[in-house]
Amino acid sequence: MAGSSSLDSQAFHLPLGQADYGETLELQRVLHARRRAGLIPDVVISVEHNPVITLGRSGSREHLLVSSQELQREGIELFEVERGGDVTYHGPGQLVIYPIVDLRAHGRDVKRFIERLEQATIAALSGFGIEAGRRDGYPGVWILDRKIASIGVYVRGWVSRHGLAINVDVNPAHIAMINPCGLSVEMVSACDLSDRPMAIDQVRRLFLDRLAEQFGWTLEEMDPALLLGDDDD
Repeated sequence: MAGSSSLDSQAFHLPLGQADYGETLELQRVLHARRRAGLIPDVVISVEHNPVITLGRSGSREHLLVSSQELQREGIELFEVERGGDVTYHGPGQLVIYPIVDLRAHGRDVKRFIERLEQATIAALSGFGIEAGRRDGYPGVWILDRKIASIGVYVRGWVSRHGLAINVDVNPAHIAMINPCGLSVEMVSACDLSDRPMAIDQVRRLFLDRLAEQFGWTLEEMDPALLLGDDDD
């Protein structure tokens, strides 16, 4: 794949289904290195995680509202990671998207990159009759003062990893274990706001269509194993 002239418009979608956070984090790191080397095009991972709480670079354990013992009883892992932002919960019923994107082909503008993620989310939710928007100074997607999607990215060598999480039908008891993003804010799930039946696969398909429009991609589904070849392929 190295040297292909179509790397800027072609992108691959890797649907992982439900997967542990640690395994997905390692996959991101490998793909990030290969994207920086120009060996693969942009990649979008979609996944539902088994229950996990992550702390970003500005994260504080003070925003974790339960003990380590309670997390263990609930089967919730805890990771400290390099993305921006504070504390976030991931779990079943939440669509998590990790775009591994070379921003040199998209204006070298991290703020604009985040806005594109937000806009794709807003447009996808609109397809279910949900009117969402932004809040100045607070990355993510909001329903007035309630948050429906969180964003935290990491960019190195102008290539991104980590990404966003859209609450479709998330366990509210698990979300209540944190101060989301370090804010006293109510998190909400899309299924509580729409009068239309919705499944996470429907949200995924619509979101990926809107994301491809934002970045001008032709998005092709791909087996992750096919992107993890030797660097001299």
